Amino acid sequence: MEQPILRQIIISFGGILIIAVGFFGMQKMAANKKPEPEAEVRAIPTVFTQKVTNGSLPIFITASGNLSARDRIEIFSEVQGIFDFSANQFKPGVYYKKGAVLMQLNSDEYRANMRAQKSGLFNLIVGLLPDLRFDYPDAFQKWQDYVIAFDVEQVLKPLPESTTDKEKLFIASRNINTTWFNVKNMEERLAKYTIHAPFSGVLTEANIDEGALVRAGQKLGEFISPNIYELEVAVNSTYADLLKTGNSVTLNNIERTKNWIGKVNRLNSFIDPNTQTIQAFIRVSGKGLREGMYLEADLTAKDEENTFEVSRKLIQDNNKLFVLEGDKLILKEIETIHFMEKTVVIRGLSDGTELLERMLPGAYEGMTVKRFQK
Repeated sequence: MEQPILRQIIISFGGILIIAVGFFGMQKMAANKKPEPEAEVRAIPTVFTQKVTNGSLPIFITASGNLSARDRIEIFSEVQGIFDFSANQFKPGVYYKKGAVLMQLNSDEYRANMRAQKSGLFNLIVGLLPDLRFDYPDAFQKWQDYVIAFDVEQVLKPLPESTTDKEKLFIASRNINTTWFNVKNMEERLAKYTIHAPFSGVLTEANIDEGALVRAGQKLGEFISPNIYELEVAVNSTYADLLKTGNSVTLNNIERTKNWIGKVNRLNSFIDPNTQTIQAFIRVSGKGLREGMYLEADLTAKDEENTFEVSRKLIQDNNKLFVLEGDKLILKEIETIHFMEKTVVIRGLSDGTELLERMLPGAYEGMTVKRFQK
């Protein structure tokens, strides 16, 4: 009797124990269970926008080149002699006024030879006078006056004009004309021993020192005017018909910290077959300009109507950009008119179209955005 009761007590106690262990086990498992992750909330990017306002925009062509003086000469000697004198020190950077002596070569020997030739001409004319007195009395006085005024130290004067054919033939038979032209030629050559400055300017190159022997045909230096310069640039032949002489041009140094205003002075009608460009020559003057200086030119080619200017960074695939329709980004095709250094002139968007002011990283068509409220 006692055994069945004891067995029931043990079974009841075991069942209670199993239920307790199961309960505590479920509690522990519930405590260790990770919470369900909440749904990720994606942030909507904010964008800066701008509205299209179409208008007439000038197309600028950027070209570059080196300045060169408009007035420049290379100094060569046509005669030979010792470099005797210069109005200033014959060195690069030295300034000469117009008409000043750039270089004078020693001409003593040549001058003495010319005097001898002049004296020979004088003797020929003097020997002519007795025959003229008897054969051509009407011509005698003018030839006598010529002899009296003759001076070997002065510039040779023109011979008296013959009034009759007989007088003309008589003078020619005495070799007067030939001798006169030979002496005159020597006078012209003597002038080449002195080189004068054709305009006020500076030496940029000097290849010889005073006291040195100068040979005929030798290059002596270069001389320029520092007042007016020309910039030669190559321009795409597409704009050949649009550029005009007299157009204003803005010139900038490399750093774009200084600028000057020039004008298109000349246009070459020849198109380079290799580069398909034409030469444009821009005249400019002003403070701070130097020979050989590198400058960039902004040439105004023409005005494009119904266009708008945007940053080059906004252009996608060369002919598309993002516009806003509601709160979505949409890719629209546009016509690119002209690319510049940082911007591009476009056509194809209507006035009031809203587009990005700054490019949004990772932007894609259909992307939801919100506008920045300024």
